[in-house]
Amino acid sequence: METNYISINYGQLALSTVFILINIVLSLVLRLGLERSLFIASVRMVLQLLLVGYVFQWVFTLQNPFLVILVALGMTTIAGISSISRTRRRFQSIYWNNFISLLSASFLVTGITVSGIIRVHPWYDPQYLIPFFGMVLGNALTGTSLTLDRFMEDLTSKREQVEALLTLGATRWEAAHQIIRDALRIGMTPTINSMMVMGLVSLPGMMTGQILAGANPNDAIRYQIIIIFALYWC
Repeated sequence: METNYISINYGQLALSTVFILINIVLSLVLRLGLERSLFIASVRMVLQLLLVGYVFQWVFTLQNPFLVILVALGMTTIAGISSISRTRRRFQSIYWNNFISLLSASFLVTGITVSGIIRVHPWYDPQYLIPFFGMVLGNALTGTSLTLDRFMEDLTSKREQVEALLTLGATRWEAAHQIIRDALRIGMTPTINSMMVMGLVSLPGMMTGQILAGANPNDAIRYQIIIIFALYWC
């Protein structure tokens, strides 16, 4: 199928702000107190995406593996900080541990997907590596944030139970096993729920984007299936 898509100009982009403006007005009328958050989030989103668009255009042109890895490290750093900011409780070295977890899992999953399954050549081709890495990292961020928040809350509320098990000779894994299991379930639930209705209720962003760009729908669907399995593993 011939690649063809409708280019969007800045005037059309500005017109889409009507949706946000309506929500801001509704927040004011209903006194929800969300108008400031909506405005700030919208401005940040637009500025960040426009900036990323220019950066990616530059990175895609250079085709430099070190630059691609540097971009991935920057994305991981921001993701690590963002996921922790949603967690109310902290422990020593939480930022470093979270960064290493996100980095190792995202790099491993993306590497296997890009090099082993899709077989991109060269492996550092930013057209494939950065979008895949971003989707995997974004999913890992959400899962980590939910899991960590639930784990820390349960560990605090059930502290006496865990300490009693440790006193009776249980290992750290045995004492916290139930808490870890419940936290992991919370982190995995959003991905499982989205998989249940995917294609019937929701059309994933990657597949939709490829179809809008003129890709064959069957090719777009195969790409989407691969990325969903990769997201769930991460």
